[in-house]
Formats: sequence, C-alpha cells, structure tokens
Amino acid sequence: MNALPFTIAVFSLASLIALPAQADPRATLLAGYAREAGLAGPDAFSAARGEALHQRQAGGGKPDTPSCTRCHASDPRQAGRTRTGKPIAPMAASASPERYTDPAKVEKWFKRNCDEVLGRACTPQEKGDWLAYMLSR
Repeated sequence: MNALPFTIAVFSLASLIALPAQADPRATLLAGYAREAGLAGPDAFSAARGEALHQRQAGGGKPDTPSCTRCHASDPRQAGRTRTGKPIAPMAASASPERYTDPAKVEKWFKRNCDEVLGRACTPQEKGDWLAYMLSR
C-alpha cells in the first residue's frame, strides 16, 4: 500500500483548515462604525441616508466643494473629476471593486472629504450610512 496519496490528502486538508479566515474589509469597516456609533450592528446603517448625505449641499466646508457631488458624480457608478480636472474612479463598489478594501485609505478620504464638504469630521453614523449607499450601488 502506498501511503503517499494518503499523506498528501491529509496534508492538504490540514493546510486548508489552518488557513486564517479572511474577514471582508468592508464588513469590518461597517462593524467598526456601528460600534463607534453605538448601534446594534451594521444593518442599522441606511443607504437612503447615505444617498441623502452624498447629494446634500452641505455648505459648511470649503466654498468650492459644497457637496460630495462637486467632485464625485451624482450617480456613484459614474466617474467624477477633481477641481483640477483629474479623473476620479466611480465611488460605487459595483463600478470600482477595489474600493473600500483598505481601511486606512477609507479613513484618509473620509477625513479629507468630510472636512472639505461639511467643515467637520463625519460621524460614525454618517460614515456607515454613506458606505452602505456606496456598497448598495
């Protein structure tokens, strides 16, 4: 009896079992925002509120960025443009699958864009709602 096939099978199975579970970075972000906001869970976020935030003329930030849609398209599946004309990839996860997979980048852009548009940091609730909207599109 040749033990090699059995050994390979056992080793392969053990390797699969030992693989660490890969958490979905988007779900991890939403769960973190839910915790920060004191919500029961990520299901408490509203894509409708996120859309309203995206479309809203805030007026609290810089005069040349009165809303998210100034640079990012009204339809997040479409590309946007910076004030200098540089293209911005679509914000919707369906159109830009790599978006929202790096938590550091997400936080960097929330910090910059919330300050420019709202004139303040976004709340965890706003971040979660806005992200829920982008993930639904």
